[in-house]
Amino acid sequence: MAQLTDDCFAFSGPLLPIADMERLIAERVQPVKETEPVSLAKARGRVVAKDVIAPIDLPPFDNSAVDGYAVRHSDLDPKAETRLEVSGRLAAGHDAVRPVGPGQAVRIFTGAPMPPGADTVFMQEDVQTKGDSVLVPAGLKPSANRRLAGEDVRKGSVVLPAGRRLDAQDVALAAAIGVTELDVRRRVRAALFSTGDEIVEPGKPRPAAALYDANRYLLGGMLDRLGTEVTDLGILKDDPDALEKAIGAAARNHDLVLTSGGVSTGEADHVKSAVEKIGKLVFWRVAIKPGRPVAMGVVGGSAFIGLPGNPVAAFVTFARVVRPVLLRLAGATPEPLTALPVRLAFAYKKKIGRREYVRVALRPGPDGAIEAVKHPQEGAGVITSLTETDGLAELAEDTTTIKPGDTVGFLSYSTLMS
Repeated sequence: MAQLTDDCFAFSGPLLPIADMERLIAERVQPVKETEPVSLAKARGRVVAKDVIAPIDLPPFDNSAVDGYAVRHSDLDPKAETRLEVSGRLAAGHDAVRPVGPGQAVRIFTGAPMPPGADTVFMQEDVQTKGDSVLVPAGLKPSANRRLAGEDVRKGSVVLPAGRRLDAQDVALAAAIGVTELDVRRRVRAALFSTGDEIVEPGKPRPAAALYDANRYLLGGMLDRLGTEVTDLGILKDDPDALEKAIGAAARNHDLVLTSGGVSTGEADHVKSAVEKIGKLVFWRVAIKPGRPVAMGVVGGSAFIGLPGNPVAAFVTFARVVRPVLLRLAGATPEPLTALPVRLAFAYKKKIGRREYVRVALRPGPDGAIEAVKHPQEGAGVITSLTETDGLAELAEDTTTIKPGDTVGFLSYSTLMS
C-alpha cells in the first residue's frame, strides 16, 4: 500500500490555492509499489510500471503504402512517360523473392514487402495499363509511397515509457511490436462512503426530510473511469465514533479513503474531527468554487479526502483534487488539465483569489462560432446543471468580471473524468 507521512501536504495558510495544492500532490504523494503483468486485452487504463522496449523495427520491413506498381526510380524518364514491363504480382503477406530488373514494374498491394531493387511505388490510379506493360507519368519523387523499415519505431527504442496510462492506441502499439503482456502497477484501492443523517439509499423508504444518495454513484463512477478498485461502504450517519472507526478501518487496507459530506464547520459535520483524532488533517479549505470545504489528510499511511456534500461541489472537487491524487497513487506521469479556449455568451462576476468553475453548454453563436452558455441555475446541489451542460468554464483567481465575447478556458466533462 502507498504510504504517506503526516506532513506530506503540510500547509499553514487559511485557504490553499489550487496551484499550490497540485504542486504538493505532485511532490509528496508516492505511487503504489506493487506491480503485476497483464495481458493486452486487460491493459487499457492501466499504468505502465517500466519502460517497454521495442524488440523489432516497426514496420519490420520496407513495404508499399498503396496499391500500385513498384519500380526502380532510376529507370524513369524525368520529363516524359515511361513504359515498363510488368514482371510479377506481390500481395501483402507474401515474400518478395524476385527482384525488379531494369525497365520492369511489379504489381504491388498495400502492405506487401518491397521487391528487391524497387524503391518507389506509383499509385494504380496514376498509371495506364497497356497489355503486359504500364505507362507511368513523370515527376514522381524517389521513395514515394514506400514505408521504410523502422520509420514508425526503431528496435531498442522506448515505445511506452513508465508512467504511461494506457489507452487503446497504446495497447495497439504494444501489439504491433509483438508484445503479449505488460508490467503495470496494481490498481489503486479506494474506499468510498457518503455521510449524513439526511441521506438514504435509493430504493429504500425516504423520510420527508431525507434525500436519496447521489454522491456515491457520482464518485464511484468517476473512480471507476480512472481505473480504481472501489470498495463501496455505503452511507454512514453523523455519529463521531462510527465515523472514526469506519475511516480508520478503511485506511488499513486501502490507498485512499474518500467521503462526501461532513467536512464543513457545522455542529453535525463530524468527518473533519474524526480524521483529526485518528490521523492528521493537513488542509481542509481550497480556493475553489464550488467546493471550498475539501478535507485532505493522512490516516495510517493512507490518503484521506473528504469532499463537500453538494453533488456539483463534489464533482468539481473530485476533478481538481481527487483526480491528481489518484493519478499520482497509480504511478501515472502527471497529466495537467488543459483548458481549451472558448468564447463566452454571458456576463459574470466573481471574488478575487479563488478559482471558479461555471457550468456551461457549448452552442453555435450568431456567427457560427462555438460559444459557452451558462446554465441558468448556479446552485451546487443542482444535478441537472451537470447533465444539461458540456463542461466547466475555468475562471482564474485574478479574474473578477467577464463579459460576453471574452475568451476563457473550457474543460469538458469527458476530460475531467478521464
